[in-house]
Amino acid sequence: MSAGLEHIRRHMADFLNSRGVRAVTAWPMTPRREPEGPVAVVSLRGCRAGPASFQNYLGDRYNEETGRWEEQYGRKAEITFGLDLYAPEKGDGEAVQAAFDALAGALLLGGPEGLELQSFSCGQTVRDGESRRLKRPVEAVCTAWLCAVSDAGGAFVDFELRGVRKV
Repeated sequence: MSAGLEHIRRHMADFLNSRGVRAVTAWPMTPRREPEGPVAVVSLRGCRAGPASFQNYLGDRYNEETGRWEEQYGRKAEITFGLDLYAPEKGDGEAVQAAFDALAGALLLGGPEGLELQSFSCGQTVRDGESRRLKRPVEAVCTAWLCAVSDAGGAFVDFELRGVRKV
């Protein structure tokens, strides 16, 4: 059964790319070219999920496509993303700083749909001898709802990331 986290790294990377921050997911299935400029590498560093209600039941909804009522279940989750920035070793780190500024702007001015930013932090830019690149560790903690929908027979038919309701 799905836990709803399979595509969350890609969701974050797509959001960053749409905001002008070059981003890729960590540990791709296929080899990729070495990037020329700075890039954010999106990984999932942690996930803490807790109950949202009695037995995770969130209520029911009417599905207009099927014409049936569906029950919704879910958990509130705290998701920790690694958004480490890498850039070519040449230069004094100005490219890493510019990439961090763009990354911070993208996250602090709204963030990806379905994810509410709770905290954002970074470390110092260092030379990473293993990759022979400059590296700045970045971490973002977001809150989200992981929601499942079940049909009349009780089988889960859909699992998706839902946003935290903004007041």
